[in-house]
Amino acid sequence: MELAIEEMKHSIHEDREDGKSSPAVGAVLYMPDGTIETAYRGELREGDHAEYTLLERKKREAKLDGSVLFATLEPCAPGARGEGKLPCAERIILARIKEVWVGIEDPDPTVDRKGISYLQSKGVTVHMFDRDLQKVIRDINAKFIAQALQRAEAAAQEREEPVILTSFEKSEPTTSLEDLSTEALQRFAADAKLTDPIDSHPFNHRLLQQGLVKEQNGKPVPTGYGILLFAKKPRVLLPQAGLLATIHYPNGEIEKQDFDGPMVLIPDGVEHWLETRLPNILSRSRMKRTERAAIPFELLREPIINALVHRDYDITGAKCQLIISPDDIKVMSPGAPISPITLAQLNAFTAPTLSRNPQLHYVFSQMGLTEERGLGMKTLKSIPQTFGLPIPKYSLHEPYLVLHLFSNPESVATTLEPSALGSLNEDEKTGWGYLTSRLITTAPEYAEATGFDERKTQRQLKKFIELKLVQRIGQGRATRYEVITR
Repeated sequence: MELAIEEMKHSIHEDREDGKSSPAVGAVLYMPDGTIETAYRGELREGDHAEYTLLERKKREAKLDGSVLFATLEPCAPGARGEGKLPCAERIILARIKEVWVGIEDPDPTVDRKGISYLQSKGVTVHMFDRDLQKVIRDINAKFIAQALQRAEAAAQEREEPVILTSFEKSEPTTSLEDLSTEALQRFAADAKLTDPIDSHPFNHRLLQQGLVKEQNGKPVPTGYGILLFAKKPRVLLPQAGLLATIHYPNGEIEKQDFDGPMVLIPDGVEHWLETRLPNILSRSRMKRTERAAIPFELLREPIINALVHRDYDITGAKCQLIISPDDIKVMSPGAPISPITLAQLNAFTAPTLSRNPQLHYVFSQMGLTEERGLGMKTLKSIPQTFGLPIPKYSLHEPYLVLHLFSNPESVATTLEPSALGSLNEDEKTGWGYLTSRLITTAPEYAEATGFDERKTQRQLKKFIELKLVQRIGQGRATRYEVITR
């Protein structure tokens, strides 16, 4: 991965009359005999893609079965290039390469994830670069990414039909622009700092470019994504849209609220609803006892947006849910992590960025609600530590990916396997709560935070190791105890 990035830095920029910036791309081919071949964009001829240079110009006659390809940018898929040009993803298939590591998705929403999806559909195993390396790639390609996200024109068809990620990219023939909420469109325009009036041709053309409307009989018609984002009543057409919220109060009362309007208005709607409702609870930990809000809302906004944006909308019988109780908050999003992201990566907060629904993600990014202003993986991990709370935890409960946010250290034990949970006494649950607020600690730190003596500390840490909840790292005074993420 690092070598591919070094190659990327040598990329030769094309002088184009239209002023478009070309991406910097590096590629590395690791062959079964251990030899390596590299290439970068424009290395042998101006404008040539790195994968083309590598597979067609340098290794055309080589037998590449069993080779592994590393490319800093998602290979282009069928439908993403001009007439007569073979897309890089198809070249990879023809070369019989079965494993590919991708740096970042192609940022153009009309291409985003389609090269990856095409490779996976042909039996190729796809991995993503590490999150810190993805940032390097994006920083170097900042100008290209900014331009690509603006043009986003649908590419012409060629050797195969363009890859369609979901049916939500298609128009909804029974709808029209009149079904879209003026308030939602105005909010999008204001937050994205768009100057064209929302009923103007340039504004509608922008929606067309972003795949939120399609031309049908000469008229713009919303796509499924356009309906989800902006429709006045999206659930009339798509019953799985929206968010169901439930609060379980300490006195046993239950309050429910459905957020079934335009998706772009849901985060603010939830925030206003919770403003006076987030339960104030008394920390039951052995640490300093303070009256505080169970969960700061800034920790909730990003998970709620992620649940809406990255859920699997093809699961029609399930809706995003927010469930609040005195001990924890669950944000439930239909669909397992999208391949190649794993549950272990999510729980280690090292998951690379990859969007299931690029069009939705791009709109929220334009509005400053994800990435730029929202909570990234690091912040989702760091804010609970500031409040002395356990680190959030992901789990799978079909058909939901569930994010658990804990309002006190003891509540994190409820996510353990029943056999492990049943073997812990109350003091051990307190200790486990502390461990999960740090992920890694020393025995003296554990003893100081919990108030347990040295013998009790060592006994509990040993038990956590036996239950395969914690692993010991180092020896002697350098010994640390690390929570095993799954």
